[in-house]
Amino acid sequence: MLAVAGSAWVYPLTAALIIADAFLVIVPSETVVVALGALALSSGTPSLWMLVPVAAASATLGDSLCFLIGRRIGTGWVRNARLARAVEFARATLSRRAASVILTARYVPFARIAVNLSAGATGFAYRRFLPLSLVAGLGWALFNVFVGASFGALFPDQPLVGVVLAVLVAIGLGVLIDVVVGRISRSGSSSSANPH
Repeated sequence: MLAVAGSAWVYPLTAALIIADAFLVIVPSETVVVALGALALSSGTPSLWMLVPVAAASATLGDSLCFLIGRRIGTGWVRNARLARAVEFARATLSRRAASVILTARYVPFARIAVNLSAGATGFAYRRFLPLSLVAGLGWALFNVFVGASFGALFPDQPLVGVVLAVLVAIGLGVLIDVVVGRISRSGSSSSANPH
């Protein structure tokens, strides 16, 4: 891993993984960015000044491609009443709370794909989507690099220990975010189903 981190190929490979993660949740882009952040501080490579903008731009590009696929597919194929309600819910939610939905979804893999596709499919304006996606991508990149760099700084003489610990913490934070978002989602749907 140290050899790859010091190579010029680290940036295009990282970008490719992050873009692929926009469509395939099994691609571990967060893990890679966290690990590279740890290596950057413990071994000096890759450059944090390159890693953050590459990660942010790639996240935004991947989300935009997902949005454009949603725009291309549209909602004309929806015939099922349940799906039609879900599409209408997505449209209404994006019109009311676009910033919170797009910024939060960046940290939740399945939600990220669903929100980006729905935004495109339901006609959400790309000129509104792009700035929110840029902010979300930059926040995501900074967060993951910071987590990795923190552990890289703690273990400057043992870069692999820093990488392993940073990745474990990032996975733990990811699980925590999934649990919190799930509880909030369930709480919101149960309160709307049982109005007082």
